[in-house]
Formats: sequence, structure tokens, C-alpha cells
Amino acid sequence: MKLLKEFTIPFVGLKLGKHHFEYHIDNSFFEHFGYEEFNSSSVGVNVEFEKKTTLLELSFEISGTVNVNCDVTNEAYNQEVSNTFNLVVKFGEAYNDEEIDILIIPHGEYEINIQQYIYELVVLSVPTKRVHPGVEDGTLDSEILKKLEELSPKADKNNTEGDETDPRWNTLKKLLTDK
Repeated sequence: MKLLKEFTIPFVGLKLGKHHFEYHIDNSFFEHFGYEEFNSSSVGVNVEFEKKTTLLELSFEISGTVNVNCDVTNEAYNQEVSNTFNLVVKFGEAYNDEEIDILIIPHGEYEINIQQYIYELVVLSVPTKRVHPGVEDGTLDSEILKKLEELSPKADKNNTEGDETDPRWNTLKKLLTDK
């Protein structure tokens, strides 16, 4: 995958201490990764980069919205996303990213690319099940919801009491009390 230059931080030229980087992410960023789940996106990324003598510390903070389709109705809606992530970059013999929050880069490196961390942070901040807020509070008026309501199983109108049980269950209930 080609690295995007704007997400490469050349840390060799930076002084010791904290530095701040800001990015604005839209759908072109996700298209670079081949990720097409978002209809549109507008996410702000703040990165606090602290350079120390032996290591680097990065604190990522994202907030914004992504437009996704509801899993229930397939209606598009804006999903709020916000997340934070801390990364420690150490220097070692070889590149190693096996740990989630620790990255080891070779001693001769002079820059770090953070696009993969931003991508994962945004994608993982979207809920697994995406439900339109109108579905949850009952305000969404959709043809699909009407059809789902029409096709949902209804309670049997003849058996309205609910206290009566099938007599076949009584025999099974005796097994629970028998010792």
C-alpha cells in the first residue's frame, strides 16, 4: 500500500518535547485503503506527538461523523465517532508491530507514518451493529420498517391469557422437583 505523505511525521528534525498535528479525514482517505462502508465522512484527528530522548509517544484523538447505512432499514444516517489511542514508539534492531500500543522501529529511521493507526481508530469506533437513531426512538418513518412490522410474528389471538401453559409441560416440570 502506498503511504500518504501528509501522514508521515519526520521526527528527526523536531525538538524534544510536545508537538501537535491536526488532520481532517474524508472519504478519499478511506478509498485509499479500499474501504467503502462509509457513504461520506468528516472526521477530525488530533495527534499529540511527544519526542523524548529514547522514545516517542503519540496520543491520537478522533471525533466527527461518518454516514453509514442502518443494518435494520438500510437508511443512511450520520453516526458520531470519537475515540482515543496512545502509541509508544521505541527504537530497536528490527521493525516490530506485534504489540497493540507499542511500535518498535529500527535505529536508523527518521520518520513515522501514522495513516494505518488513524484508519483503524476510525473504523473501530463505528459500532458493530449500526442502528438508525429513528429506529430506536420510533420516529423513523420508513417503508422497510412498515414491512418488518407487518411480517413480524404476532401473538396468537385465541390464547390471550398467557397464564395457561401447555399441559405437556406439567409432566416435565415434575422432573425438576423429583429427587
